[in-house]
Amino acid sequence: MSIAVNDLNFSYDLKAVLKRVNFIIDDCQLLSVLGPNGVGKSTLFYCILGLLRNYSGTITLNGKNIRQFSIRDLAKRIAYIPQSHFPSFNYSVFEMALMGTTQQLSTFSTPGKPQIEKTERALQRMGIEHLSERGFNMISGGERQLTLIARALAQNTRILIMDEPTANLDYGNQIKVLKQIKSLTNDGYTIIQSTHNPDQTFLFSDKVLALKNGEVFAYGEPHEIISQELIRALYDIDIELQSLFNDTIRVCIPSFVIQANK
Repeated sequence: MSIAVNDLNFSYDLKAVLKRVNFIIDDCQLLSVLGPNGVGKSTLFYCILGLLRNYSGTITLNGKNIRQFSIRDLAKRIAYIPQSHFPSFNYSVFEMALMGTTQQLSTFSTPGKPQIEKTERALQRMGIEHLSERGFNMISGGERQLTLIARALAQNTRILIMDEPTANLDYGNQIKVLKQIKSLTNDGYTIIQSTHNPDQTFLFSDKVLALKNGEVFAYGEPHEIISQELIRALYDIDIELQSLFNDTIRVCIPSFVIQANK
């Protein structure tokens, strides 16, 4: 399922947060939204999710304006995965994932066999079915993030929006989670994630949207747009791009590290 954002503008009172934002993400792609804090990444997500409606411009899903969908209809098409958190009650991993099926139920009904089977398949897809009975607050950060992704899969949508899915994870869990996220595009999912790590975009992203001051600073494939100039403009830090394995992999190295070792 594709998403097209055309000339999107949004303001909180008189403060412009998003200005003339344009991009397209095609089926089965992973788009990473890159930029410092406060540039409008979360606001962009809320507009796509239909939680903020007082914007100008258009957002379409497979060519249909999202204003034509109710919040419930959008929930059948788009799932939101927040950063890992600790709920007040220590639900089991299975119960947390099962919550993703609530939009499939009427007001007073409870999950039945179809919802239970969807949840089981989602946990298996994320490789965490063995954690089914564990308390969500008692598992690792990486496992919690995979549980939240499983909850989104149980929601049975084809678009996933993820708010910094690797935030606060150790390096090993970051790679495990990102490998799972990227593998979902092979299963037909369209994914948008926010990130602060340009190296992750080289490894996993099909497209990158770089935001600065609420505007699109650059948009395209990682190897095309990520440069020393872009990182300096976004984060006010000098880096050097280093290529590995005949330029198949690139990494950003802070310039002071290279200068210190010359």
